[in-house]
Amino acid sequence: MEMLPTLLRDLWDDLRNPQMLWQAAVLLVCLGTAFFAARHVRGRIQATPERWHAGRSGVNRLLFPLMALGLVLLARPLLKPFMHVNLLSLAVPLLLSLAIIRMVVYILRRAFAPSGWLAASERLVATLMWGGVALHITGLDVPVIEAMEQVQFAVGKQKLDLWMILHGLVTVFVTVLGALWLAGMAETRLMAADKLDSNLRVVLARVMKALLTLVAVLVSLSLVGIDITTLSVFGGALGVGLGFGLQKIASNYVSGFIILLDRSIRLGSVLSIDANTSGVVTQITTRYTVLRGLAGTEYLIPNEQFVANVVQNQSFTDTRVFLKTAVQVGYTADVERAMAILEEIARSQPRVLEDSPPRAYLTGFADSGINLEVGFWIADPESGTGALRSDINLAIWKRFKAEGIEIPFPQREVRILGNDTAATQG
Repeated sequence: MEMLPTLLRDLWDDLRNPQMLWQAAVLLVCLGTAFFAARHVRGRIQATPERWHAGRSGVNRLLFPLMALGLVLLARPLLKPFMHVNLLSLAVPLLLSLAIIRMVVYILRRAFAPSGWLAASERLVATLMWGGVALHITGLDVPVIEAMEQVQFAVGKQKLDLWMILHGLVTVFVTVLGALWLAGMAETRLMAADKLDSNLRVVLARVMKALLTLVAVLVSLSLVGIDITTLSVFGGALGVGLGFGLQKIASNYVSGFIILLDRSIRLGSVLSIDANTSGVVTQITTRYTVLRGLAGTEYLIPNEQFVANVVQNQSFTDTRVFLKTAVQVGYTADVERAMAILEEIARSQPRVLEDSPPRAYLTGFADSGINLEVGFWIADPESGTGALRSDINLAIWKRFKAEGIEIPFPQREVRILGNDTAATQG
């Protein structure tokens, strides 16, 4: 007890006094009142407009500790003339530190992505931080650290203890958190630089994030006192694992960086992998690429397929795409008039380019009629081609019907050979 601060020694003396029960009862009343009052106020705050969501969430985290702190500060001078208030005096810095830590962790959470890991473990992180601060406030941190330093073990030539491991984890956490924050700020600035290519911005952001994280881990381990050369064995094992067990994953990651650097595929590119898989590139990650089809279906395609296989990119150097539609007319039809109608209908579509006018072709003579074809260019293949073909075919059908141009269909004539009498009886 001689190592504990004066406040804890006084609190230890109060435990032998029946008045300690009154202090505990008052503290429990303050905490219970603050808990139920915070729930009531939190329900009122939920009715505020949605645009105040960030401020509303921050206030919700501070309601309980601040209300409990106010009640304890109010009860302490009222009870001081009648009894010792050492327990209430100890509760004041603990509640104040709880409010500060909750606010700091919430601010850090808002600084990162909404779906980040900090959002899922916010309560755990705040509790661990408050536990460390509580030990420091009460003066129990020194004996706890000394007890943890007594538990020692060796990993190779490196001697470790529980305090070094805990210190290392906290240091790594803080440094990595700072590195991720810096990487987030750099990524925001890079994405706002419109003069840089989109692929170059993405790859710079990913490389910077990985390098900052690696540097943060190495620096934090050095600060703790761990020799980073001991990680060479782990690095060798990791390389062997990547070479054998993680070939596909490593290949996809390397292919992702190749795609981003050589700019063969960009955001907004119109790709066709096979007859059933085509769409617009909406996201490029280091492991896979997201392809959004015209029906709204999203395909997650490993990056290795774009490097090792043939991919049809309809907008690699030019977004213009040549399309065509075919029709057949009868042998008695005016072919030149039919070809002029095809060009006129294609030209009337707003998506068809005017600088490369549509052109009709006579492609062959079939059994039932003459094959015609009209070709045209469009500049927005990401909007789809099925609707445009349908509009042109429908217009061709209506116009040919109005012009009296026949669209033939296969006909078969069956003749029965034999004498007329047998045919009639049959």
